[in-house]
Amino acid sequence: MALSTLFVDSDDGVLSITLNRPEAYNALTGTMCEELSAVLNTARRDDTIRSVLVTGAGKAFCAGQDLRELAELRKSAGDDYDVGALVRSRYNPLIVQMRTLEKPIVAAVNGVAAGAGASLVLCADLRIAVRSATLKFAFVQVGLVPDCAATLTLIQDVGYARAAELCMLGEGLSATDAAAMGLLNRVCEEVELSTLARGLAVRLAQAPTKAIGLIKRALNRSWTSPLGEQLEYAALLQSAACGTSDHAEGVAAFLEKRRPRFTGT
Repeated sequence: MALSTLFVDSDDGVLSITLNRPEAYNALTGTMCEELSAVLNTARRDDTIRSVLVTGAGKAFCAGQDLRELAELRKSAGDDYDVGALVRSRYNPLIVQMRTLEKPIVAAVNGVAAGAGASLVLCADLRIAVRSATLKFAFVQVGLVPDCAATLTLIQDVGYARAAELCMLGEGLSATDAAAMGLLNRVCEEVELSTLARGLAVRLAQAPTKAIGLIKRALNRSWTSPLGEQLEYAALLQSAACGTSDHAEGVAAFLEKRRPRFTGT
């Protein structure tokens, strides 16, 4: 299904989303954010969708906010221009959707991911990139501050010193270096990306979906919870997981020495 800025396909329990403005390196506009938000809402509601795969069309994953659109908004709004309002209304809800979607998200980074595009990569649960890809938190190069939770996710993934370097210098980071820092799970050749990323998304779609959703809850909470609270929260989540059909199937398959057939329930 082709939307105005996205190409969306669903098969084998995988919802595949392609950012589809290749002529603009898939730079984000208001329309693209609205369409992406609507598709993520569909993923949340549709039980037949059990994993999400996000990539870009053409040579780039996503170049971040479309600066031409930003300039037009600034010109039309005049003294009322407030980029903070745009971030609150457009990007913040989108990031919350991605981080709280109780289904796994795989980012297949096919080229440069810059600014908000790099932030989107860090909001995915698993990230695969081609060797030629780069991550670039380039906000400082246009006098802006990293948004879309980048200052949080970078600290979580690489620590303060490296996060400060990436944000304050805004230099490009190769896929190989990003993987070594822990920002990417895997790096591959360009011809391998589609097969590897889809294979991983299908594998996740065949996993116990409810358990994966609970794992995402636990991981998101872990950054702000003291040990005792996290232990108790894990116990609560384990009780919920124990009541799923997939848990019963997993135990039965183990005892019967066969491969489990999870249904996501």
